[in-house]
Amino acid sequence: MSGNQPEGTAVKAQMARAVGLVMVLFVVSRALGLVREMVISHQFGTSRELDAYLAAFRLPDLLFQIIAGGALASAFIPTFASFLARDDEESAWRLASAVIHWVLLITAILALLSGWLAPWLVRRVIAPGFPPEGQALTTELMRLMLITPVVFGVSGIFMGILNARQHFLLPALAPIVYNLGIIGGAVLLNPATGVRRLAVGVVVGALGHLLIQIPGLVRQGMRYTPVGLRSPGVYEVGRLMAPRMLGLAAVQLNFLVNTFLASGLAAGSLAALNYAWLLMLLPQGIFAQAVATVAFPTFSTQVARGQYAEMRSTLASTLRAILYLAVPATVGLLTLRLPLVQLLFERGAFTAASTQMVTWALVLFTLGLPAHSVVEIVVRAFYAMHDTKTPVLVGIAAMALNIALSLAFMNGFQAIGWMPHGGLALSNSVATTVEMAVLLNIIRRRLGGLESRRIAVSLLRITGSALLMGVVTGGLARLLSGASAWVTCGIAVAAGLIVYLGASLLLNSPEPQAIWRMVQSRQQRPLP
Repeated sequence: MSGNQPEGTAVKAQMARAVGLVMVLFVVSRALGLVREMVISHQFGTSRELDAYLAAFRLPDLLFQIIAGGALASAFIPTFASFLARDDEESAWRLASAVIHWVLLITAILALLSGWLAPWLVRRVIAPGFPPEGQALTTELMRLMLITPVVFGVSGIFMGILNARQHFLLPALAPIVYNLGIIGGAVLLNPATGVRRLAVGVVVGALGHLLIQIPGLVRQGMRYTPVGLRSPGVYEVGRLMAPRMLGLAAVQLNFLVNTFLASGLAAGSLAALNYAWLLMLLPQGIFAQAVATVAFPTFSTQVARGQYAEMRSTLASTLRAILYLAVPATVGLLTLRLPLVQLLFERGAFTAASTQMVTWALVLFTLGLPAHSVVEIVVRAFYAMHDTKTPVLVGIAAMALNIALSLAFMNGFQAIGWMPHGGLALSNSVATTVEMAVLLNIIRRRLGGLESRRIAVSLLRITGSALLMGVVTGGLARLLSGASAWVTCGIAVAAGLIVYLGASLLLNSPEPQAIWRMVQSRQQRPLP
């Protein structure tokens, strides 16, 4: 075992370097995402028109996510990586070509069928609570954005190829280009077109998402071959993909249920949920998705080589790092929710009433942020082990719980006079927390342990440091309530970061010490 230690250390160091790069680009992408939402909020606030745009987005996003998004990546990367691990590049490229053909065929057929059925789907399935003019607008926008699943399908394969070959720069730049497309549509197109310019921006951004990755594929020596629909490994991709598709369908069903229920609530409820969801996802995207993007190919390679002990160590250290970042982010969002929403959105069509709706949903979504972050990592470990069934079954159970809780909490909140859209947010947090607990227990037993004691000790230190930080940020938010949101957020965030880091050092948390050593020596070292 000791003979493998240098290799395991090198793997973690390589991951640390890649995580740093991807995290920086994810920060840029999320920052642009915030700019995008600030532009949208200024122009549309929490209006019914924006509700129509968000509802129209549901079906194109569902098609992409189920057919060509996370499902394909979770099945394609391990299979593609297994060919590379055997130095069989010819079969790897033939596999990529065949999968591209399958994705183009399936997404094109489904997009055309969905466009034909769009009026019925909007009236009966997606937004039955909208007035007729809202349903007509939703149908028009949906048909335009149904172009994107086909484009994103191919782009998703390109991302998988580059990530499997440990190239993360261009895939991480692709979301930035996508956000720029939407911002450009909102700012540059004729305002008289209303929310339609957002849909045009989505299509343009999707095309940019694909095109920016092509130079990387050329440098990696991608060889496209017209192999039709058959190639070695295609069956394995399909076998792994099928249960993952079912799991993602469950996740997307939750979004559809939320859209269905929110369409019958007060105007702007769907928009408020969307703003709050995106704010909660901001730290999750910067930290958890960046780490998971880099960890997944590493997990896959370790499994392909039979290095399960190394994978267990890598997974445990990754979970500790995620918790070190996600817990204080949760506390920060909870204590600074009001000035943060005011700072980012409250201008133009986004009123104080909009702020109240968004902050209410943000509190309840944020309770699930640590769980969302951990699940993002743990499911990658299952996929790397070629087990897509377990997280899918757990995800389906969590979906059923979420739907049941959504109905219960929404009606319960309405009965006691609380804004009912908050019940949809709380149900998501509770269901995701249960999902996290079940998945962690299964993966711990599957790997023969998960350094649970070490993770628990780290979590106690992290929680103590974060709570102290929360006292400081919450106190400053109240003390500076009369100041501008810029001043309040700036001072409170700076003080919170100092307190959290200082408390971590006093409690001897290993994570900040490891980060400092990496900065000091300019070497990328793993967490101890």
